[in-house]
Amino acid sequence: MYLLFDIGATKMRVAVSVDGETFGEPAIEETPQDFEEGVLRITALALERSGGQKIAAACGGIAGPFDRTKSVLVNAPHLPKWKGKPLRAALEAKLGTPVTLENDTALVGLGEATAGAGKGQRIVAYITVSTGVNGVRTVGGNIDESALGFEIGHQIIDAGGALANAFHGEGRLEDFVSGSSFLRRFGKHPRDITDEAMWEETARLLAIGVHNTILHWSPDIVVIGGSMMKTPGISLARVDEHLKKILTIFPERPPLVPASLGDFGGLHGALALLQKQHRSARQKESI
Repeated sequence: MYLLFDIGATKMRVAVSVDGETFGEPAIEETPQDFEEGVLRITALALERSGGQKIAAACGGIAGPFDRTKSVLVNAPHLPKWKGKPLRAALEAKLGTPVTLENDTALVGLGEATAGAGKGQRIVAYITVSTGVNGVRTVGGNIDESALGFEIGHQIIDAGGALANAFHGEGRLEDFVSGSSFLRRFGKHPRDITDEAMWEETARLLAIGVHNTILHWSPDIVVIGGSMMKTPGISLARVDEHLKKILTIFPERPPLVPASLGDFGGLHGALALLQKQHRSARQKESI
């Protein structure tokens, strides 16, 4: 039995896979801001979902970059009390099983590449536009190698310009298109904003970030998901229209498609990663 979890900035999801191929109905709760409380809740949900049966391995994602050992969050803008805490060691001690940790967006992107909208494509760029902004590059069904992970939401798209000054930010993509930036700038939830001109401008700004990401990663397809891509929200069609005007260096554009796994992409990605680890272990045993 595998334990799968996805710790987002606002929600966390926990599920189990009995057969190693599918998973059952996930438990969904608000993500505790306190680290110790979060570990306890994951442990309790794991016990509940597994029915007390032995868990062979666990895998999950959390928002933020890890250290090189994938054990400790080195930064956690949306979960500051989790920063620097021994997350992997704490979970392994409570669960009594090996735990693999990965950035939450990276696992969602892996899920979309292996079981979702990017399935069948070799190089997949996944971008999430939600409470924060991030993305991942997967190649051949694997999360691409990196030294410290991917943080594309922190790319500068307006270095010291009028927009950065007006929004009291530093010109990062996340300053303009994320849910947290909308709350800070407008004092209301994005779903309560119906100004079409504002959403059009947000689509243009996101297109700049997508453009830069395509230049750096050169993907076969770009999958975009996250709560900010819902209605009301950022129109993927309008992002694509703006992209047509600015992406001119390549002879063709990779298609932009919506994510297809909904809120459970991270769980699909966690399962895919555990499956890969299991296959690798079996190959080593057969040698």
